[in-house]
Amino acid sequence: MNPTKKVAFYTLGCKLNFSETSTIARSFNNEGFDRVDFKEKADIYVINTCSVTENADKRFKTIVKQAQKVNPDAFVAAIGCYAQLKPQELADVEGVDLVLGATEKFNVTYYINELLSNPERSRRGGEVHSCEIEDADFYVGSYSIGDRTRAFLKVQDGCDYKCTYCTIPLARGISRSDTMENVLKNAIEISEQGIKEIVLTGVNIGDYGKGEFGNKKHEHTFLDLVNELDKVEGIERLRISSIEPNLLKNETIELVSQSRAFVPHFHVPLQSGSNTILKKMKRRYMRELYVDRVSKIKEVMPHACIGVDVIVGFPGETDEYFLETYNFLNALDISYLHVFTYSERDNTEAASMGGVVPKNIRAKRSKMLRGLSAKKRRAFYESQLNTERIVLFEGENKEGYIHGFTENYVKVKTPWNPELVNTLHKVHLTKIDDDGLVRFEFVQQSTLKEVS
Repeated sequence: MNPTKKVAFYTLGCKLNFSETSTIARSFNNEGFDRVDFKEKADIYVINTCSVTENADKRFKTIVKQAQKVNPDAFVAAIGCYAQLKPQELADVEGVDLVLGATEKFNVTYYINELLSNPERSRRGGEVHSCEIEDADFYVGSYSIGDRTRAFLKVQDGCDYKCTYCTIPLARGISRSDTMENVLKNAIEISEQGIKEIVLTGVNIGDYGKGEFGNKKHEHTFLDLVNELDKVEGIERLRISSIEPNLLKNETIELVSQSRAFVPHFHVPLQSGSNTILKKMKRRYMRELYVDRVSKIKEVMPHACIGVDVIVGFPGETDEYFLETYNFLNALDISYLHVFTYSERDNTEAASMGGVVPKNIRAKRSKMLRGLSAKKRRAFYESQLNTERIVLFEGENKEGYIHGFTENYVKVKTPWNPELVNTLHKVHLTKIDDDGLVRFEFVQQSTLKEVS
């Protein structure tokens, strides 16, 4: 293997994809490749794809062109969810040499080495290695360490839910989990590298413990996992990325409220505030349960930040059903929204449903909810003014400012100071700036260990 070969990565989609890209990148490092930025000239470009939205599909071709512009002779490999769902479609994109599905992506160095040793083979067009998704029944752990301040730690993969709009079970297979032992080992490895925050990620992390390596024994639960991680010394912060409302149990909420390391920030998908639409989506709860989850969180952690996923324009969403969602969210004590405009996905039940919402109406509803999200975030930030919080500072100089997040996910800013990077400080939140970020005063110029 030529040690001077350079590889670059581009990741589309979710935190889970970022954690897997990072692990795959380390496998290249182990084989003597040098990792470079995607904008730089590389011998190999690896694109980790997403299929959750129509936009993510379209962006793929643009990213391939970007790579070819920098180095027309480079090998381009596509991996990830879109590569599993539509491998031939990606292979047909000009410039793509290799497409790897759900199980094959973790052996990308093997396939790349094969192509590098036989360049004529690669020039015959995109080569596809894609399994039947039923074969994706084993677990590969991963975590991202590209950012000095936080890491995404994968604890679970796949999903057994049958939501009518979603292709993820087709792209990632059945629900399966890492062993408790391996999650704890990875968490310790991350903390030993000086990273202060770990974000737990997966497709359906509340299902943790189900299907360890393909079997369906519940050896551990998500509550067990949270409990054990909280005991690991050296981890300053733990954050739950996203958890289904029906799997977010009172015991977990209580544990987070009394936790040493878990922060008071929850991201809980709703998708619709109309029970009629929730049934059409085949979600596993009604909106009444969602109200209970929000109420329980706020009861034990009044300062907690709660983020919400919501889909607009689902088939059958009339004006009345949309207003039901809008009014429901407006009345809820939540902090921000992630708004997704519904897009038809092949091989999903929703794609053949009647009551299609025109795209201009979808766009209008999305704009309304984004406006509501801005209002909710502002109100949450205002509620946190004149309180003391712990901030973890990021590593980037953004136009002369350094940004950071409080434990309950309030984004703050202060003039750039490199000494603050990847440090924790107690601050007093004072005012909201013109750009919507929060200003503060240091309570004491010292780290968390000294002020807690």
